[in-house]
Amino acid sequence: MPNEPDGVALIWNTKFKKTTPEYIFHCQSAIMSATFARFHPNLILGGTYSGQIVLFDNRVQKRTPIQRTPLSASAHTHPVYCMSVVGTQNAHNLISISTDGKLCSWSLDMLSQPQETLELHKMPSKPVAVTCLDFPHSDVNNFVVGSEDGAAYAACRHGAKAGITETYDGHQGPITGVSVNAVQGGIDFSYMFLTSSIDWTIKLWSLKDNKPIYSFEDNGDYVLDVAWSPTHPALFAAVDGGGRLDLWNLNQDTEVPAAGVVVDGYPALNRVSWTPSGLHVTVGDNQGKLWVYDVAENFAHPRHDEWNKFLYTIQELRNNQIDEELEKLNLSSSSTPLTSMSSLSSTPLR
Repeated sequence: MPNEPDGVALIWNTKFKKTTPEYIFHCQSAIMSATFARFHPNLILGGTYSGQIVLFDNRVQKRTPIQRTPLSASAHTHPVYCMSVVGTQNAHNLISISTDGKLCSWSLDMLSQPQETLELHKMPSKPVAVTCLDFPHSDVNNFVVGSEDGAAYAACRHGAKAGITETYDGHQGPITGVSVNAVQGGIDFSYMFLTSSIDWTIKLWSLKDNKPIYSFEDNGDYVLDVAWSPTHPALFAAVDGGGRLDLWNLNQDTEVPAAGVVVDGYPALNRVSWTPSGLHVTVGDNQGKLWVYDVAENFAHPRHDEWNKFLYTIQELRNNQIDEELEKLNLSSSSTPLTSMSSLSSTPLR
């Protein structure tokens, strides 16, 4: 329809299971990412295709933005697929990144210009085409991004090394989702992160190692998003282009998902998120529909030993990886006249 706005943000109320949105907001450009403004329950932020960041307020009658960023060289002029509000009640910022690798930090009081900007470049003139972003829990400086080139990158906002600090190469296609483990508990797993990709795989990484620890290869379609559970250290959700929502519990199995469902009509599921309780998973599809699923309490809630178990699981995956690498070395060395390296494999590198 000619008068329909390009950008729409809908606010839903899952508590009362209403099938119509609570609020409908509009803007001129398609909204690529949306988030509640943390610490401001009435404010909703949208990142648009034009590069503009828009701010809506559900307390006013106005259904269009109450504030917006300028479309100028000082801000974004490329699509904004990722945004995150980081910090504390008294000191927080909106971080946005556009597909030309430009990061802007904003005060929600003043969207007329960013407080700081940073160019995310692999090399002096090679910007990173950022597709997704995640910050470790309560970190405001360090973050992980996924990119169109299939690599994930660790980066930081401040200090002498501001910008890209590490590259994680492993995918054969663009990265669609990135999620840093944010469960609070006896052991800190905030160095563990997941990536999903167009290459049909999900990969598990440690920030300390630039090769993946493990590759999940149970999907037969583009994997379009991935998200760790907010309550269980070894549980994550993933969605794909064939309508599959899978829940993986790595303490149970790393080969196949622990639970899953295929959505009616096999739509491409392009977003997944958890409610803070870990008891509901919401997915969005490419037809504009939302699906909310209950997760059984005994499945969602971790037992007290899950943290130690997960540490053991990670160690097992690492050991398997080392064994595989040694086998490859054996195979390549046995085809050369050099002395065999089998003596190496009998003393595992533990």
